Amino acid sequence: GYGEGGVLTEAIRQKPYSVVLLDEVEKAHPDVLNLFYQAFDKGEMADGEGRLIDCKNIVFFLTSNLGYQVIVEHADDPETMQEALYPVLADFFKPALLARMEVVPYLPLSKATLATIIAGKLARLDNVLRSRFGADVIIEPEVTDEIMSRVTRAENGARMLESVIDGDMLPPLSLLLLQKMAANTAIARIRLSVADGAFTADVEDVLNDESVTEDETVL
Repeated sequence: GYGEGGVLTEAIRQKPYSVVLLDEVEKAHPDVLNLFYQAFDKGEMADGEGRLIDCKNIVFFLTSNLGYQVIVEHADDPETMQEALYPVLADFFKPALLARMEVVPYLPLSKATLATIIAGKLARLDNVLRSRFGADVIIEPEVTDEIMSRVTRAENGARMLESVIDGDMLPPLSLLLLQKMAANTAIARIRLSVADGAFTADVEDVLNDESVTEDETVL
């Protein structure tokens, strides 16, 4: 409204010693980013009322997937990475704005690091299932391989882990567990595996001392 500052400039005015994160800047219109030229150059920004807001003690972080493929291709040769990355960034940022930034490429996580992260998440899932259902839990090794394959195909890398686990792997298991709970049957063993490139879930329930049945869903 009239007489009110912008959301960002007002926040900076109230907290002049802050970190400002501009996430995925490639999705912003270039004209929007050009508004930050004054902040990066002189350490000040004008709000909607024309007042100058001091930005000298603000740290700006801009994140982007621009040049992702270049970074992947030059991961083993960081010395040439900056040179190869500059033309990609210059196609989006105006030279005057780009010259006032310090470009810090983030290298893709190694497969060993991704495997460690995946193992930790699957271990937590194992503990949750054992605690909740008192059942044996078997997570086959190919589950880790399939998760690894899916996250390394995407630009977001490790950020895709939650999506793959929660959105791809767990739904078939959740469906089976809900069915067993609705039928009020015991759950003896939970098995997660992969078949034909799809996550599968098996739930074995004990009907009596000698009979075990198995249901399976696939996603």
